Amino acid sequence: MAAREWRRVQEESENIWVKCSGCQEILFRKDAERRLFVCPKCNTHMRLTVDQRLLMIVDRGSFVERDAVLSSADALGFRDRKPYTARLAEARGKTGRAEAVVCGVATILDQPVALGIFDFAFLGGSMGSVVGEKLTRVVEHAIDAQLPVVFFAASGGARMQEGVLSLMQMAKVSMALGRLREVGLPYLCVMTDPTTGGVAASLGMLGDIHIAEPQALIGFAGPRVIEQTIREKLPPGFQRAEFLVEHGMVDLVVERKDLRRTLGQVLSLLRDSVQ
Repeated sequence: MAAREWRRVQEESENIWVKCSGCQEILFRKDAERRLFVCPKCNTHMRLTVDQRLLMIVDRGSFVERDAVLSSADALGFRDRKPYTARLAEARGKTGRAEAVVCGVATILDQPVALGIFDFAFLGGSMGSVVGEKLTRVVEHAIDAQLPVVFFAASGGARMQEGVLSLMQMAKVSMALGRLREVGLPYLCVMTDPTTGGVAASLGMLGDIHIAEPQALIGFAGPRVIEQTIREKLPPGFQRAEFLVEHGMVDLVVERKDLRRTLGQVLSLLRDSVQ
């Protein structure tokens, strides 16, 4: 079989099957889609693309993207095993997106919202200068249009290839969310697996209500790093969504099948409370 034909067969095979990231069970893709990519064996909520998230959450045809053309530049000329520009090109080719976050406006059960949705497949959902700019712009639009804000976080944290320019985005987005709170508009953060690093330490923990998907890893440093630093064994389930609910850092853990309804209800209650 020719190499090109073999690659085509491999790609078709990969499109048919999905491997659970939790128990490694091989799932028929159609079955996984019907279950919203939740494993029937271990209940792992597998990572979603932005398009999949939108399809599951917003009212059909209501999403309008903002600032879609913004994309990162290599201000520092950063290079590790390959240039940052090459990594950006690969991520854009892999995801079909210009950046690691998609922002816009939509409705959820007829409740108008401003949205920011991270794509973990784009350089681990890392927050660079353009991610911070897009999130800040959509919050500023929400203030002007009097809309609540919902962010879906999925990130490894700040983008190392942009150095301090990336770290500055933590303060930048936090200040925008502070202005949102000053005018009395609600902010909900939905933390998915994983929400870590600078994203968890900034926008992830600034919500009026924090919602997490089951078993999502949420925290600043990872558990292995913490164990190696403090030289102690961490408790079972440390930094998982259920652990954080028990310790007051997350308000709700919501199954994916219930997330759209829950967001619609919460947004409706918050709307009524501020009117």
